[in-house]
Amino acid sequence: MRVAGRLLALVVLTLLATGTANSAEPVLSQSQIDKLLLHGPWPVQWDRDPSNRVSGNPNAIALGRDLFFSPKLSGNGKMSCATCHHPGRGWTDRLPQGLGTTKLDRNTQSLFNVRLNRWFGWDGQNDNLWAQSIRPLLDPKEMNASAGHVVKVVNGDPELAEAYENVFGAAPDTANLELTLVNLGKAMAAFQETIVSGRSPFDAFRDALAKGDEKAASAYPAAAKRGAALFFGRGNCTFCHTGPNFTNGEFQDAGVPYFLGPGRVDKGRYAGIGKLKASKLTLAGDYSDDPAKTGAWKVRGVRALHRNFGEFKVPSLRNLTQTAPYMHNGSLATLEDVVRHYSEIDVERLHADGTRVLAPLHLNDREVKDLVAFLESLSTG
Repeated sequence: MRVAGRLLALVVLTLLATGTANSAEPVLSQSQIDKLLLHGPWPVQWDRDPSNRVSGNPNAIALGRDLFFSPKLSGNGKMSCATCHHPGRGWTDRLPQGLGTTKLDRNTQSLFNVRLNRWFGWDGQNDNLWAQSIRPLLDPKEMNASAGHVVKVVNGDPELAEAYENVFGAAPDTANLELTLVNLGKAMAAFQETIVSGRSPFDAFRDALAKGDEKAASAYPAAAKRGAALFFGRGNCTFCHTGPNFTNGEFQDAGVPYFLGPGRVDKGRYAGIGKLKASKLTLAGDYSDDPAKTGAWKVRGVRALHRNFGEFKVPSLRNLTQTAPYMHNGSLATLEDVVRHYSEIDVERLHADGTRVLAPLHLNDREVKDLVAFLESLSTG
């Protein structure tokens, strides 16, 4: 421990050299470094989903991939999951709001590291990935299919039907559409679990600090180091964006308007909790393959509160350079827009009964650029 402490002290002294000309303080304090180290290592250990018996099954992954990219499953036969979650666009569509059978109200979330989510969707209306995989299929505004249509398509495709039987041990059951649809959702979830972002410049810096490797740490750009000092220090960004995936997995009022137009409001988490409680496809339900019902306490215990209006899920910050525009409604086009939003946030927009952790930072132009540089370092390229 003494050796590691001396090595870390050397790294801090190196960081001192990249500080501002008028300051004798290191760019990163010891407390900031301690917080930074909690955001790794990356990638995290893979653990199969106990609620999904085909999680990690290679045959299920292959079937799920075929289903994910098949437009046949949609109501009009022209739209696949990949239409909105395009692998070449950061597993999103890069539109302000998604486009299904009609323009949607929310931004399309990326699927990077989706297996690590605690809740799914901007409002958290699902508590598992296989239920979330089914939802867009049946939504009239998205893929506009029915359980009967999806099962008919799979049953009528010899390759899909054979793959389904190889994975689940029986042909698609047309007499039990819901069960068959859930199985298909579990196969798609198995595929999506494989969508993991690679290591970033931040990860190399973080690991260098952990090892006390002065030379490797010095390769991290000075602007990103200064941005890290803001992120892990005065900005208090780790209240929401914590851990290796840079999110606490919960919901927050970020001061973004949730009015959709005259008489229309996006209720956010409040409505999501209502849908979650009404669903049969939860970790507490019969379709979970986990005998211990791990995680069922979440859906059983959650309650919709007034403060949940206008709250939306805290997204991961990994690979965010590939997933613009930002926020639940896609209203902020660039990372600089996001940083300036939080820098000058209007606290009057925040719920009086919420957590109220946000306050204007009043960053100067260089600080804005530094924080953007840090955020960019969380991406693989």
